[in-house]
Amino acid sequence: MMVVEIIAGVAYGSMALLADGLHMASHAVALGMAVAAYVLARRLAADSRFGFGTGKINALAGFASAVLLAGFALLMAIQSVQRLVVPVEIQFDYAIAVAVVGLAVNGACALVLGHDHAHQDEELDVVGAKAAQGSHHHEHRDDSHDRSGHHHDHNLRAAYFHVLADALTSLLAIFALLAGKLVGAAWLDPTMGIVGALLVARWSWGLMRQTGAVLLDHQAPQDVLDSVREAVERDGADRVVDLHVWSIGPGIRAAQIALLSDNPREPADYKRCLPASARIVHVALEVNSAAGSSR
Repeated sequence: MMVVEIIAGVAYGSMALLADGLHMASHAVALGMAVAAYVLARRLAADSRFGFGTGKINALAGFASAVLLAGFALLMAIQSVQRLVVPVEIQFDYAIAVAVVGLAVNGACALVLGHDHAHQDEELDVVGAKAAQGSHHHEHRDDSHDRSGHHHDHNLRAAYFHVLADALTSLLAIFALLAGKLVGAAWLDPTMGIVGALLVARWSWGLMRQTGAVLLDHQAPQDVLDSVREAVERDGADRVVDLHVWSIGPGIRAAQIALLSDNPREPADYKRCLPASARIVHVALEVNSAAGSSR
């Protein structure tokens, strides 16, 4: 469909259709990267070189997809402006027919990616569990959902957004072509290319921020930090003096905790208190006694 839309966009003079085809071209590459990320995450799950497992491969692929998407959005905007300055003749009937087929194809792809989220969550649990096995000395909890009930798989999110963006640009192309055919507003064809580029750029920026936060080890949300702190301080004799919780893969986290206690317990006792909703699969915990000893 991508090839058909690019050829038809050039042949029929439609910038909206050409932009849709170029958009799909970027996503064909991005979806290939998504597949490669899942394959690598599974194959390298037991590789000891990955200290916290291979979960961040998903975030890396998602970030790369977002950068690629931003580049194609810029290309779409530049070409659309050129068509506004130097208009070309558009063969509306043929272009509309191709755009409708393109919308149908993109809609079907979106349904496939969005179908049965519960089944996808189970698959992500398998990937997450394997990613967490890079170091068997750490605590591992195998719960199916985090506090929000969803896994934050940025790679899958990128793939799904790519297809949704394709469907949107197909819809915008149809609108612009119909307006040009019925009311003579041919300028809407390149204008819709610009609008589509802006929307895609906004999605790309949001995905960059989210995946970048994972790659840069941003702290977990405050409610997760509070739940961990409350769990290990529950008897009043223990005080958290240092706490770091960050994402290491889709729906799984690592934690580094330092405690000061009037009545120190074994580290394993504190680990058992960690809330399952926090999805912490790797824990490094240090207990310091108020009297001076540590564990």
